[in-house]
Amino acid sequence: MSIKAQSVSDLVGSIKKSLETSFMGVTVTGEISNLSHSSAGHWYFTLSDNSSSISIALFKMDAYRNPFIKQTKNGDQVVISGPISVYQKKGTFQLLAKKILPAGVGNLALEFEKLKKKLTIEGLFDLSIKREIPRFPDRIGVITALSGAALQDFLNVLKRRSFWGEVIVIPAIVQGDNSARSLRDALSKALQIELLDCIIFTRGGGAIEDLWSFNNEDLVRDIFDCPIPVVSAVGHQVDYTLCDFVADKRVETPTAAAQMLSEPHMALSQKLEFIGHKLKSLLYIKHSEIDKKLKRLSPLNVIHIIKEDLHRKKDQLSRLELSSRKYELIQFYEKEQYLDDLLVRMNGAVDKKQQGLSVRMSLLEGKLSGLDPSKVLSRGFTMIHDGEKNIITNLEKFNKIKAQTPLNIHFYDGQGVVEKK
Repeated sequence: MSIKAQSVSDLVGSIKKSLETSFMGVTVTGEISNLSHSSAGHWYFTLSDNSSSISIALFKMDAYRNPFIKQTKNGDQVVISGPISVYQKKGTFQLLAKKILPAGVGNLALEFEKLKKKLTIEGLFDLSIKREIPRFPDRIGVITALSGAALQDFLNVLKRRSFWGEVIVIPAIVQGDNSARSLRDALSKALQIELLDCIIFTRGGGAIEDLWSFNNEDLVRDIFDCPIPVVSAVGHQVDYTLCDFVADKRVETPTAAAQMLSEPHMALSQKLEFIGHKLKSLLYIKHSEIDKKLKRLSPLNVIHIIKEDLHRKKDQLSRLELSSRKYELIQFYEKEQYLDDLLVRMNGAVDKKQQGLSVRMSLLEGKLSGLDPSKVLSRGFTMIHDGEKNIITNLEKFNKIKAQTPLNIHFYDGQGVVEKK
């Protein structure tokens, strides 16, 4: 009987799908060994304990978000979070590190991931329920420490970027044992302020312990239930808290929050300024046009225009005097010049005809000269005629002449007489 078997690719593909689906986000602690850094910027190492080990890959972009990797060395204890990935070509699996922390804060990282997973399942981080932040908020509440640099950065950016809304600061403790309770109380106070368009949670960056109050479950639930849109601007680009996930909008820094809120105001101010300049330019052009029209319509200017027109008409009339322009009007000079041209052409034609006749006459004279009998005789010929001066031109005529008849022979230089026998 035949055995139905699947290909290696199919088997590894099924394992890959199963593992990557089941272990999308894990957090594990262990000791680093075989640490290496590739020229492309990726980090590779093994994470192990007393009895097991697993391959870890920290790719370039994730390494930028985890600068702690540059301080690690073989033998360090760390906590790593990320998904499991299967390299199908070799049938091996590895953990793709998304976050790496010293083992000393491992418990907090585990607690963070555990609470994040719980709240995710409950739907507190669902993107479909996020609310839009008002484009032009008139009144915003800022929950932060009064003495912190984050508040000054936030306010300075708003002032510099022409934000015209009202900013109400609700002070709170943002770090330490009582910070979570203080943040919740500040949120409660913010909800009692009338006509707030949005609420901003903000503070500077720090270690996971410094930001831990923003991972408080009760605070996260309060933000989820808040009827006013909430913006989280806690920490820096690489810092994430649970408040970031539950807020309607997360920005990286207090400065970025101020830029986001003031961007529409700044764009509108620039547009209004542009329109103002354009309107001023159009008014100037219109004023110039009206000023020119008024000058043209002033009595003095009208009189000046009439005088100029009168002088122009007088000049035209003076040029229309026919008696002084008779030769010009009948084109006498043109006709006279035309007759001169015809006379020149006629004389030229007569001269040309005369020259042609002279040449022809010369040719005829040459021909007649060639036929002159004296010239023929000069070439050795003679001419014979009888007493009656009949020229003997051939033998027949010669035979008809009677004997004893005298014949005259003409030479070119004279003549002689002979008698026919």
